[in-house]
Amino acid sequence: MGKPLALSFRHSDYQPLNLNETVAEKIYIARMLPAARAASAESNPNATRVANVLLRYTINDTTIVNVGSVAKTFEVVNTGNIPCDRRSSSTAGVALAGAEQRCSPDGKWRAAVGNFSLDAGEGNEFRDTRVSCIAGPCPFTRIEQNGSSQSGRILHVSVLDWSDTVTFLVEAEVFQPMVSDVVRHSHPVVFGRVLSFTLPSGAEGPSLEAEIGGTRIVFPLGPKLTLSWAACAASGDGRNRSYHCELKPGYRF
Repeated sequence: MGKPLALSFRHSDYQPLNLNETVAEKIYIARMLPAARAASAESNPNATRVANVLLRYTINDTTIVNVGSVAKTFEVVNTGNIPCDRRSSSTAGVALAGAEQRCSPDGKWRAAVGNFSLDAGEGNEFRDTRVSCIAGPCPFTRIEQNGSSQSGRILHVSVLDWSDTVTFLVEAEVFQPMVSDVVRHSHPVVFGRVLSFTLPSGAEGPSLEAEIGGTRIVFPLGPKLTLSWAACAASGDGRNRSYHCELKPGYRF
C-alpha cells in the first residue's frame, strides 16, 4: 500500500496515456482521449455524413393457423334397466362387444363406456373441442374424458352410458403451427462516433440501413462484421450479444 505505480496505455485510435498512481484499494480508470485524426474527422465538413441508421434482422415467428374443422359421430351401445352386477357384469344381459362394462353413478344400473379417438394429422393439433349428445336417452350419460394428447394431435373422448344406446357428436377446430421469417427493425444508439446495438436470441441476417452521403444503402454485416464506413466488434454470449461500430476516418454522424 502506498507504493508508486506507473501505468501505460496505448491504442491506435487514442492518444497515449501514462498514469502515475500509488498502490491502494481503489478502482483505477484510464480516460484515453481520441486520436487527433478521429477528433478532426468529427468536425471535418468534408467528411461523408452517415444518417438515419436502422438495424434490420429476421427472426423465426410461429403462427397458429386454422386449417379446418372436424365433426364426427359415435355410438355408445348399451341396454337400459339391467341391474348392475359388479361380480358378473358380462353375464347380466347381453354382453357389449368392444365396450368396457361398468355401473351407473349410483351403482344401480349396468353401464357401458364408449371411447372415441381422432387424429388431426402430422403437424396439426385440435382446439376448441365440443362433445354433445344428439340422440338417445342423453340425461343418462356422462362425459368422462374430453381432451387431447400433449401435442394436441390425438383427441380422445370417453362417455359413460347407463341407459339405452346413445349417439354423440364430436366437433373440433384443426390448427397448424407455421414457422415463418419475420423482418424486424430497431434503432441503434449513437454515442459520439460509436454506434451500439444488441440482437435478440435467434436473430439472423443482421444488416444496417443508412444514408451515406444522402443515398439509402443496406449493408449486410456478415460473420466478419464488415462495413465500409465503420469498424465493428461484438462481445458477450449468444443470448446477450452487444455490437459496437466506430466510424472510420472520413465519416461522421
